[in-house]
Amino acid sequence: VQLQASGGGLVQPGGSLRLSCAASGNNFGISAMGWYRQAPGKQRESVATINSGGSTNYADSVKGRFTISRDNAKITVYLQMHSLKPEDTAVYYCNVRYGSTWYNGWGQGTQVTVSS
Repeated sequence: VQLQASGGGLVQPGGSLRLSCAASGNNFGISAMGWYRQAPGKQRESVATINSGGSTNYADSVKGRFTISRDNAKITVYLQMHSLKPEDTAVYYCNVRYGSTWYNGWGQGTQVTVSS
């Protein structure tokens, strides 16, 4: 599967961004999609996930500020981010889950920088 994230950029604190990620290739059996991020010097962490039924999970640090959604027909996942903070600065990646197993690979991420 190929994963292409886009929509990142430089934004001031309190600003908003909308990320998109399209999955192509092996799209059969995708049960969930999710967003992850990796800040400099830190481990990659889960930000938000959404399953095929629309159930969502969020990291505590983004609850109430970020919203994940997906277009099943387009095999695309979105991340609407509001009230961005400097600590949200990271490279954001998307991933897909087949059954109960997340894909063991990462596509090209998109850089989000929150700074004044």
